[in-house]
Amino acid sequence: MCWTRALAAAFVAAVLATGTVSAQTFPTRPITMLVPYAPGGGTDAIARIMQESMSKSLGQQVVVENAPGAGGTIATGRAARAAPDGYTILIHQVGFAAGPALYKNLTFNVEKDFVAIGLVNTGMTLWVGRADLPANTLEELVSWMKQAGPEVKIGHPGFGAFGHLAGVLIASELGSKATQVPYRGGGPALADLLGGRIDLSAQTAVQTESQIKAGKLKAYAALGSVRFAGLPDVPTLAERGYKNLDFGNWHILAAPAGTPRPVIDKLNAALQAAFADPNVDSAFSGSGMRLFPPEQRTPEAAATYLRNEIKRWGDVIRANKIVAQ
Repeated sequence: MCWTRALAAAFVAAVLATGTVSAQTFPTRPITMLVPYAPGGGTDAIARIMQESMSKSLGQQVVVENAPGAGGTIATGRAARAAPDGYTILIHQVGFAAGPALYKNLTFNVEKDFVAIGLVNTGMTLWVGRADLPANTLEELVSWMKQAGPEVKIGHPGFGAFGHLAGVLIASELGSKATQVPYRGGGPALADLLGGRIDLSAQTAVQTESQIKAGKLKAYAALGSVRFAGLPDVPTLAERGYKNLDFGNWHILAAPAGTPRPVIDKLNAALQAAFADPNVDSAFSGSGMRLFPPEQRTPEAAATYLRNEIKRWGDVIRANKIVAQ
């Protein structure tokens, strides 16, 4: 019996030692950063902004892989099932917190199946329309949307994504019975908006600023509490009296639950190093994206933020009877 116990103890010690060595040497091969939406959207753009800097810090290539579909749940489910070794990580946005209330049969639990690496940023989102819309101001747009009703087509990156929730809430607040058109990411929605196949969309400033300045899109308002510095004449919805529309997008980096804490710490350190990179800082600030304050950059703070957002958006989804289709 004593021999059996000793053997079991030795086995456990060996496993723990192996895990420690693995965490100390991490990473020894490329890391996959899963993006739940198609190329060309805001989440994809943010992942690629951080990719090079994080690769340098970690000494291994961070490979951005797009896995769009099902409102972001395909990539999220894949990340949840990945080995908890730090070699598969997930970048996500508000849809990460909205999913539990929006989808009733998820194959994963956001709070139990993931561990937070860190908060990435809050992003500026603009309410934009096709170039040939008859409305030129927000007030004219509100009138046009009310008259057109269900004929108004609002494109979004997929059910549960921030663009979807924003589109539903904006249409409701503005008094329009618009039709929501889902895509497999912000990029495809933006392409159809530029092509005039849909009317409106909530899109990131980083993806639309140049098209707005070139006259290829119309910008009607900014979401959140402040104007976008790149387009200072575009008002916020809140300052036009729509106080219930004072909300913004954010991004978080997460790993499968069970990933060793030393690995999480290395990934978080690489994330913080990216924030200090002048190229990353310039890309973020120039696109209206802001970093979270230093006290919110730990894995613990990110986990707390995510829990609060799950409750917040769950309440919004239930109150507005938003359902996945």
